[in-house]
Amino acid sequence: MNKNSVYIAKSLDGYIADKNGGIDWLNAIPNPENEDMGYADFMNRIDAIVMGRGTFDVVMSFDMEWPYQKPVFVLSNSLKKVPEKLIGKLEILSGSLTEVIGTIHNKGHKKLYIDGGKTVQNFLKENLIDELILTTIPILLGGGIPLFGELPQPIELLHVESKVFLNAIVQDSYRIKLTC
Repeated sequence: MNKNSVYIAKSLDGYIADKNGGIDWLNAIPNPENEDMGYADFMNRIDAIVMGRGTFDVVMSFDMEWPYQKPVFVLSNSLKKVPEKLIGKLEILSGSLTEVIGTIHNKGHKKLYIDGGKTVQNFLKENLIDELILTTIPILLGGGIPLFGELPQPIELLHVESKVFLNAIVQDSYRIKLTC
């Protein structure tokens, strides 16, 4: 079964990065036990990651080894070559989202993690998201990169569950309500 899922953190006012593109605020709540808030379980449910160029650039800016064990597909019209240290770990794709998904599915990856603000927004516009797992950090940024953008029509959601982590962070899971 094909499934496109979003697993992303946002501020209480709906931003995924601050006005300078920073994400340090994601660590505003102390996490001494390094609670992963369901991330490992989520990653065990997916086959591959689809991210936009902006998210790829952010990940590349981290001072760490490549963090993904699953295949990664980066959506970009301008990036043409995979960095040498990542050959075999990611692929660059361009084209319409339905073409991109078709290419990924043809490679045997059916359960996809859709990551990145513009990528999530574009998948939502094309009605290509099945599940949203939104982790809300209790901070108001007052501006920045929004998670959601303008949509051609409203998207109805079915609430699946809510979890609270560290007595402060709320994670809500939704399925997209199918319309006939």
